[in-house]
Amino acid sequence: MAKQEEKKFVTHITPRNEDFSQWYTDVILQSELVDYAPVRGCMVVRPYGYAIWERIQQEMDSRFKATGHQNVYMPMLIPESLLLKEAEHVEGFAPEVAWVTQGGNETLTERLAIRPTSETIFCAMYSKWVGSWRDLPMKYNQWCSVMRWEKSTRPFLRTSEFLWQEGHTIHETPEEAQAETMQMLEVYREVAEDELALPVLVGRKSDKEKFAGAQATYSMEAMMQDGKALQAGTSHNFGTNFAEAFNIQFLSREGKLEHVHETSWGTSTRLIGAIIMTHGDERGLRLPPHIAPIQVVIVPVAAHKGGVMEQCDAVASALKAAGLRVKMDDRDTLSPGFKFNDWELKGVPVRLEIGPRDIENGVATVFRRDTCEKSTLALDTLATELPALLEAIQKELFEQAKRFRDEKITDAHTLDELKTIVDGGFARAMWCGERACEDQIKELTNASSRNMPFDQTPIGDTCVCCGKPAQKLIYFAKAY
Repeated sequence: MAKQEEKKFVTHITPRNEDFSQWYTDVILQSELVDYAPVRGCMVVRPYGYAIWERIQQEMDSRFKATGHQNVYMPMLIPESLLLKEAEHVEGFAPEVAWVTQGGNETLTERLAIRPTSETIFCAMYSKWVGSWRDLPMKYNQWCSVMRWEKSTRPFLRTSEFLWQEGHTIHETPEEAQAETMQMLEVYREVAEDELALPVLVGRKSDKEKFAGAQATYSMEAMMQDGKALQAGTSHNFGTNFAEAFNIQFLSREGKLEHVHETSWGTSTRLIGAIIMTHGDERGLRLPPHIAPIQVVIVPVAAHKGGVMEQCDAVASALKAAGLRVKMDDRDTLSPGFKFNDWELKGVPVRLEIGPRDIENGVATVFRRDTCEKSTLALDTLATELPALLEAIQKELFEQAKRFRDEKITDAHTLDELKTIVDGGFARAMWCGERACEDQIKELTNASSRNMPFDQTPIGDTCVCCGKPAQKLIYFAKAY
């Protein structure tokens, strides 16, 4: 049986430099993060993949609550009349909306949209709940799934249905709304960099790339190992656009009826795709310890020999008591070699090998997944040494990704330079601010503007496209 399972395991993983897209597919399927669903464009998130999502949820949700937000849940079905209230919004989402037209045997008198996002339903409720300035702010977040009828799909990156969180807040003043927009962008950046080890570029989107119905959209952009961009999170300031469409008014401190100022912000299971494509290698996943469902896996060697399992159990108990997430691999039908490969594929940050010889020497063999290096640590120091080692791995994964990203960001002063750069990295360029230049760059290079960094120190005086006086420093890249 062991031989049969080992033969099944050693399925080929396509090298990244041979076909990055196929490498990604091989890794997510073989590591059992996800599988394809019977419905076109949908995915089944398997237990190990969902455990990563739960870790991300915990990190984000604690920060949402710490900044005064409450979780709610809104219906997934939205009446068509409600969706049509904000014209720019519905125009932006119309091609992706899935509709329910029948309930049981009855044809519905009004179509119901399966939420592509929930601005409209939140606005409908806010218009009922708000009376005066004393009711503000209202700061709510929702964990749910949404559906967007995508033409081209890939698990985690772009699927017809996906898991996400969407925050929706309303405020008394434009200053409060802008402060909220920037605060949540910073929360996203903190989670991405500190917990997921993803270096990101934060900044404002162009008007072309902003969210449909928003006054301003801000994003964090991560670079994948093929040099493409992945939008990892967005935060939007709606101003009063939706409030006017949905008549969300409050009695101000001066006794006047005024419209609220609204924000929205969201991230999704796309972050799991970002982790895979930022940190993975030819052996599979490399998970940052902060979000790894299993931080340390213990593999007994010669488990049938006296004292081995007892020592492994003692180590597992000590590590769990130290607050680590630990897995004991006591599967007795598989060889240690198979287990080593299995956990390397799944990206567990640290593997401990404990056998008779290790016990005799009072040590455990320690394997680091980030460097694939082995060392030994004294058994009686593991509970104190491994937390520090995991932090070192977390830091190293971030630094590796940051070095890679920074080496792949190049200044572009001409269209020819930009075209070459975006074939495998980000181009930083000056831009006149005109939509026509964005469109031309997209047409010529298949690269889109990602965002305008908050540090607008210029790298030139003229637009990379038209040569007119430049207004903004901006990043261009091909993107997922």
